[in-house]
Formats: sequence, C-alpha cells, structure tokens
Amino acid sequence: MHKSGLTDLHVVLAVARRQSFRAAAVELEMSTSAVSSAVAGLEARLGSRLFHRTTRSVALTDAGRQFVEQIAPAVKQIEEAMTTVSDQRLVPSGSLRINSSLGAALMGWQPFMAEFSRRYPQVTLDIVTEGELVDIIAEGFDAGLRPAHLVPKDMIRVPLTEAVPMVIVGSADYFAQHTRPKRISDLTSHACIRARLPNGTPSPWQLKSRGKTVTVDVPGTLVLDAPLMMRQAALSSLGLAQLARWYVADDLDSGALVAVLEDCAMQTPGLCLYYSGHRHVPAALRAFVELIQEMRGK
Repeated sequence: MHKSGLTDLHVVLAVARRQSFRAAAVELEMSTSAVSSAVAGLEARLGSRLFHRTTRSVALTDAGRQFVEQIAPAVKQIEEAMTTVSDQRLVPSGSLRINSSLGAALMGWQPFMAEFSRRYPQVTLDIVTEGELVDIIAEGFDAGLRPAHLVPKDMIRVPLTEAVPMVIVGSADYFAQHTRPKRISDLTSHACIRARLPNGTPSPWQLKSRGKTVTVDVPGTLVLDAPLMMRQAALSSLGLAQLARWYVADDLDSGALVAVLEDCAMQTPGLCLYYSGHRHVPAALRAFVELIQEMRGK
C-alpha cells in the first residue's frame, strides 16, 4: 500500500462519516486542503470517483459507498491491533472522551475524576455533557455515563453509584403561601416544575403509593431541562420540584428547601459508566474502570 495509504483511508472514512470536507478536517486535525488532496490522490490511484461534490454538499458515489463499507472493518481491525501492541508497553496517555448528561456528570464524576487526573496526568479527560442519549460509538466517544436503565443492552456497564433517592421540595417562602401537600392528589393544586423529556414533552412524576409506582401528570407552567435550573426555580419559590436528593441536600439542611411527600418519593437507578465490549479497550479507559472498581471496593 502507498506509504500514506492508511492516512488516506482515515480521511475517506471521516469525510463519509461527516459528509463534509471541513468537518472531517476538524475531526482529523488537518487542513481542509490536505483532506481534499488526500481524497483526490486516492481517487486518482483507484481510478474511480468516491464522492459527489457540490458547493453545498458532499455525498458518496455508489463506488464510494461500496469502498467505505469494505474498508471500514479492515481499518478498524488494523487500528485495534496497533493499539493493543502499543498499550502493552505504554502507560495510559492520550485522550479519554466520555459522553454524559450534565446531571450524571455532577453526581457521578467528582471523586473519580479528581483521583484519575492525579494518577494519570498524561491523559486528557474530555467529558462532553448533553441532554440527549447519543450513540457513543458513532460519535467517537470511548465511554458514556448515564442512569443504568438508559444504558444500551449491548454495552458493558461499570456501576458508579447506588440507586439515587428522589425528593419533592419547595421553598420555605413557597410554603408560607401554600399548604403543604399531604397526599399525591394534593399536587393538583400546586405549581410543579417539570423536567423535559428527550422528545420535548414535559415529564410526569413517578411516585410510590401503597407499594406501587404511580405516574402523575402534575400541573405546572415551568418546564426545564436541567436539574440545577429546577433547583434554582424551587429556591425562587416558583413551585415544587422533584429532584435527586443529591442536588438539594445542602438546601434541605439549611432549611432553604423543605421536603414533602417523603413516603411517596422514588429512587432512580444508579449511574453507570458504559462502553462497547466489541472494541479494543484503550489503556486510559481500562485504567479508569479499574480506578472506579478500586474506589468502590468492588
């Protein structure tokens, strides 16, 4: 193979994945002109056009689509073989990219992140937080962090936390003007701060009643997508919020927020780090998993 053949294959795969020369250049940390030149050079050697190009779009030709489908598994196997050999002699280094929701990162990462950074200063820990659950493999992440029930079934899970207790809270000022709810049905007369589901609709509340889980479509005109914003809204006396107790523990201790209907509060599944079991595990990720297990005494 041409001496730059593997690099050129990486470029073609990136352009196909991103459908953009510029986006592929950013991903590969190359110039756009270098990406374009690499594709053009490979097309010349193959004697076939791989991409349709216009000023607005880039798309694979039929030949390009067939080429990409055939080379992608081979390039992946070569990369994994090279990484396996390298990892046997190298300490963890490079970048470890992890996708997480903001709430999961705040609740789950703090003790592990600090210790990992202390032990492995050669590793760049790159944590990306976003609300939507993404395909970590397709998006180029090494691992993800989400509540256990949201982790895809074909992933390897590493528990970070036990089940997370929930609590319904309101501010002391709010309850100076409103009667505290004593039954689930009392929530209908309160302003409830609701979370937004990934599909954009307000989330109902799940509560316990006589040993069973009930789903309640609580009323409320405020819908937010971040627990920290919900906490602040509750502190501002805008209504009742249902949050993980972790977020409001200090507020409960200080009396700024008051818990109600505690017998009805649910627990949500604990947080898990997860990653694909069908790919080579980088040394940095392997070290992170071992650290989690060590710190949790598992």
